[in-house]
Amino acid sequence: MPRLFTLSMFLVFILALSVSVCCVSEVSPDSNDQYPGQGGDDMTSKVVKTDEEWRQILTPEQYEVTRRKGTEPPFTGKFYDFHEQGIYRCVCCGNDLFSSEAKFDSGTGWPSFWAPISDQSIETAIDTSYGMVRTEVMCQRCDAHLGHMFEDGPAPTGLRYCINSIALDFIETENEHE
Repeated sequence: MPRLFTLSMFLVFILALSVSVCCVSEVSPDSNDQYPGQGGDDMTSKVVKTDEEWRQILTPEQYEVTRRKGTEPPFTGKFYDFHEQGIYRCVCCGNDLFSSEAKFDSGTGWPSFWAPISDQSIETAIDTSYGMVRTEVMCQRCDAHLGHMFEDGPAPTGLRYCINSIALDFIETENEHE
């Protein structure tokens, strides 16, 4: 009898585990979506992909910057001298990152912003690469490397989010607050 009970409990455990794995909400690609990892309107879910999946979705240049923490050359990106009104989104997952209202010309050759669109749209971490200590800026949703943050920006924050153009998409708006 004890052996039958143990076997029954094991089967119940396996069944429960199978059901929980099947029911976990996962962000999956949608072939009709501009951002293959977006998974509908839920912009709070983490987007997790394998290295190979990112390589299939992104251009080699986007992959190098966003997944391998590269940097595009200054004054070469499409948004460094760009002045349209709208929202800058993560090229990997479509997460809203920065507003054109917070963009300024830092003279560095990269798009610069004095604040993200929301404190929840980005994450930061200490970056000690190349013998420097900097603050890395990443997309909160998919962990894409975006650029770096410095404490030499304009008021009201005194911060400069120096972001790679290639890590961004732009959505033009007439009025961002609509």
